[in-house]
Amino acid sequence: MPIVKASDDADLARLIRSVAEGDRTALRALYIATAPKLLGTILRIMQDRGAAEDALQEVFVRIWQRAGSYDPNCGTPFPWLAAIARHKAIDRLRQEKAARLTQAEEGWLERLADLGDGEADLARRDALAHCLDAVEPAQRDCLVLAYCEGWSREELAARHDRPVNTIKTWLRRGLTGLRSCLEVEAV
Repeated sequence: MPIVKASDDADLARLIRSVAEGDRTALRALYIATAPKLLGTILRIMQDRGAAEDALQEVFVRIWQRAGSYDPNCGTPFPWLAAIARHKAIDRLRQEKAARLTQAEEGWLERLADLGDGEADLARRDALAHCLDAVEPAQRDCLVLAYCEGWSREELAARHDRPVNTIKTWLRRGLTGLRSCLEVEAV
């Protein structure tokens, strides 16, 4: 199969049609012709070469699966390919962010400062765990990171993609709720 440039729309469209018919050689040629530019598109979004290369492989799996949906009457081939790459990169970023937040939420109790091992200390730790569990997950994450790990309000705002004032409000409300709950637990 001759070498195809990513800018040659007719050849790219022909390769996509061949991929839709299950031609693995055409997929290889399409990869050779477009992978560098698609990787650049993904890298601009993900900013991590290893993750971008993984996403690129997923892009070509998606192209293999969806090549039959390409309609040359709706546009040229490369923007169609780039859209698949862009969407995959954005999906991967969202998945990574969700995984980081879930991991942080699951480990909140383990990240608490050591409250000691005595019976009274264990009772206080259980009460604190119970009360923290009642706090909204985002507020709980902010409380633990701010007061046990020393994160700044700005770092928390970046992590949760919220304004700093929102983080301050979450911390204040979280502390108020925690204080109220602990007072009830102490009775």
